[in-house]
This record gives sequence, C-alpha cells and structure tokens, in this order.
Amino acid sequence: MKFRTEHDSMGPLQVPAEALYQAQTQRAVQNFQLHPATMPTPFIRALLLIKQAAARANLQLGLLTEIQANSIATAVDQQLHNLDLKQFPVSLYQTGSGTSSNMNANEVLATLASHILNATMHDKQIGAEKIHPNDHVNLGQSSNDTIPSAIHVSASLAIVLELLPALTQLQHAIARLSAEQGAILKTGRTHLMDAMPVRFSQVFGGWLAQLTHAEHHIRQQLSGLQQLAQGGTAVGTGVNAHPQFAVLVCAELCKTTGLSFTPSDNFFFSLSSQDVAVACSGALKTLAVALLKIANDLRWMNSGPLAGLAELELPALQPGSSIMPGKVNPVIPEAVAMACAQVIGHDTAITIAGQSGNFELNVMLPLVANNLLDSISLLAGSCSSLATQAISGLKIRQDTAAAALARNPILVTALNPIIGYEQAAKIAKMAYSQQRPVLDVALEQTNLSEAELRVLLDPARLADPGS
Repeated sequence: MKFRTEHDSMGPLQVPAEALYQAQTQRAVQNFQLHPATMPTPFIRALLLIKQAAARANLQLGLLTEIQANSIATAVDQQLHNLDLKQFPVSLYQTGSGTSSNMNANEVLATLASHILNATMHDKQIGAEKIHPNDHVNLGQSSNDTIPSAIHVSASLAIVLELLPALTQLQHAIARLSAEQGAILKTGRTHLMDAMPVRFSQVFGGWLAQLTHAEHHIRQQLSGLQQLAQGGTAVGTGVNAHPQFAVLVCAELCKTTGLSFTPSDNFFFSLSSQDVAVACSGALKTLAVALLKIANDLRWMNSGPLAGLAELELPALQPGSSIMPGKVNPVIPEAVAMACAQVIGHDTAITIAGQSGNFELNVMLPLVANNLLDSISLLAGSCSSLATQAISGLKIRQDTAAAALARNPILVTALNPIIGYEQAAKIAKMAYSQQRPVLDVALEQTNLSEAELRVLLDPARLADPGS
C-alpha cells in the first residue's frame, strides 16, 4: 500500500495515498480497534447533510466565500449520490463524543472540496486554494453539537421514510385480512387455555390497536428529534458560532429533507443528555413488544398442522428441517421475534448510554446513534416482512376452528346468570371428562330446553354479546 504524509496538531502521520480522509481519521483508525463495526450509513448521510447546511449557512453569514461554500456543498452531493463507505472507516467504538467521526467527515469533504475548488479556480485562472477541515468545513460547529444533531436528523429521516410507511403497510395488510376472513369464529384463550369465543376480526382488531398505540408514541417523538443541538458548539454556550448560525442551518436542513428542524430550546440539555433518544428508543421498544406479541400469536395459531392449534396456515416459504421431510416452519414470525428481541436489547443499551451525560456532554453518542438507527431498521423490516410474507397469503382454517369451538366446555359460562357458577362448572367438567358437547350435558343437567340452550350457547352471540 502506498502512503502520503499528512499533518494535524499532533504532528505528521502516514495516511493511505488513495484515502480522502486525513491525519485525524487515520489516528482514530489506529487507536480504535475494539470492533470492526463502523458508524451506520444513515448517520453518515445525516452528518454530511449537516455539513452541507452549515456551509450554506456560513455563506449567508459572510463567513465563507461563495466558491468555498459551493465546493463543500458539491462535495457533499457527490458523497450523497455515491457514498464511499471506505472513506468512513472509524470504529463505532471510539471516543464517546463521536469527534473522530465528525473529523472524518470534515477531512473527506475538505479533500473533495479542495479538488472541486481548485478545478473551478483553474478554469478562472486564479491561484490554488485549500479547504481546511476545521476552519472551513467545521466552521461554527463542534463535534459536541454536530454528532447529537446527526443522531436526531438520521433518526427522524429513518422514522419518516422507512418505519412509518412499513408500519402503515402492516396495518393495511391486517385490516384487509380482517375484512376478508375476520367474521370466522374461534376459541378465545387466556393463560393459553380455552376461553370464551371470539371472532378473528376481534383478534386482528387487537393487533391493530397495539400498532396504532405504538405508532402514536413514535410520532410523538418526532417533535423532540427535530429539535437540534446544532449551534451549541462545545459546551452549549454557542462559542465560535454566529448567533444566527443555528437558525440558518435548520432552515437549510428543512429545505433538503422536507422535515421541520428547529434549534433546540436549550443547548445544554441537548449536549449533556440523550433524553430524547432514550424516549424515542422506548417508543420503538413498545412497537417491538407489539410485533413480538403478534408474531407469537401467529406461531401459536399456526402450530400443528395435526398436533397443534392449526387455526390458521401461514404461507409456506421454505423447508423447515434438514432431517424431517415435509416440515414447514413459521420462519417470518420467528425472524421478527429475534429482531424484536434485539430492539429490546438496544433499548437497554441506550438507557445505559443516556446515563452517561457527564456535566456538559454525553459520552456514549456513537452507541446511541447505532442502536437507535438499527432499531428503526429492524422494526421497519419486521413490519414489511410480516405484511408481505405472513399476513398476506394467510389462510384461516375455518373447519379446525369450528371443530374446537364446538367442543369447548367453557361456553357454559353463558349459563352462569341462570344456573349459577357452581352448577355451570359441574357441567363444564362433565363435558370435558366425557368428551361430549356442553349442550348435551346441559340438557341433561338443567331444566332448560334445547331451543333455549342453543340460543344461550351460540358462539356467534357470545362473541358479540352487545349486538
């Protein structure tokens, strides 16, 4: 490998010749070797968007020349259209402020912008000039406000562009299934044991209510995520940033993303804490819990096909065993369950990271960024997979559900007001032990007529008692 010599405030350093980054990034690569994971792509893209917005803001403030600002903005566009992840090699497990990732972006853009600027100046027959990573790209910024802002921008975009559309897709799929097959009756279950009858539409409606509840809380997080730390600089005082810098950066981000970013109401809050991210992660965990419940319901109702509940049949996607021919497993609900478990784990890590706001700065920012974005991605993928590979194509086995319902002795609950709990319990136990329909046993053990019992024990009436 060929190298070139770069300099920073600590002296000279050998950097790969083809690298766009410079000395500070190389130092980080050498220092942080705990794990090969690097910062997530959506975070890098958000960081680049902030650099572009900052350049345009500084142009409006007269702090950068038009040619300098345009060179930086063009460099960002080049990377956004063709992101070269090799140029962003800094480990996720780095300095807790994310300074190395901030400088990585500054150096890559400084190199690209210098090439762009010099090509422009050559065309105009003007002498060469260099874009500096700190003095130009990072002008008016600190890692301490830029990295928290990049977390908020990237999470906002991921929620709006990925998670919410996928969640809507799942809601629509469940609603379609309910409209098409929801009238079918089944045995309800509590404690995994037979209970009173329900319609599949009521089961599906419960799922939809869970998803709507989770969606509401996720949407609530967007207002906090769209308040940015940018402008607080080193400790929250805004030192070295123009008083209008924060407002202008947010205005530029609004133009490029279509979202409504504003400066934080309190920069000290936004630098020293990650409470917004903790709350957002909690809302994501709520969705994970809902999806896990739905996935497990699907697994249970699909169980069998002979010795299980077999109330529904999921689409057969692949062979389920390397040794048992013909076995087909509920692979999508299983995959979703694992994804949800990971989201719940991410939330625990984010909670711990949120406690690491020491004085004026939180120092677990890279971990928060990675886990928050991974949770959003996992949940978006889970919603989409459930919608297209499990819910769509699902078939309810009406014959199996009806047969189990006909044998359900718990239907005798409907007789409680007439014959009392203890007599009803006696009938239920007798029906179960003798494997007889509860109607036949009730006909023998009560003075009610068969016509009366058929009305009282009708599963359709019991599933809709208010109708």
